[in-house]
Amino acid sequence: MGSSQIIKMKIEKVFKKHNTPIQLHHCSISEATSLAPQYDVVFCSANFVKDFAKAEAQGTIIIGLKNLLSEQEIESKVVEKVLNK
Repeated sequence: MGSSQIIKMKIEKVFKKHNTPIQLHHCSISEATSLAPQYDVVFCSANFVKDFAKAEAQGTIIIGLKNLLSEQEIESKVVEKVLNK
């Protein structure tokens, strides 16, 4: 199973835990930078956050993760940046 699929499953689990319905789409970084303004939230490696500055300026929440496989980091950032807004 690819890492993006594992991350997708962890994100789904976090939102389900908080009883928040979501729809997820995963793609390459190059595709994501052009599609990002169409989405409410983008998850990416912390190294790529700057690539989403245009989408962020248009209102998309960008969540940069240091450890892409850490469910704890995903949850803390989802709570901080999405659920507590």
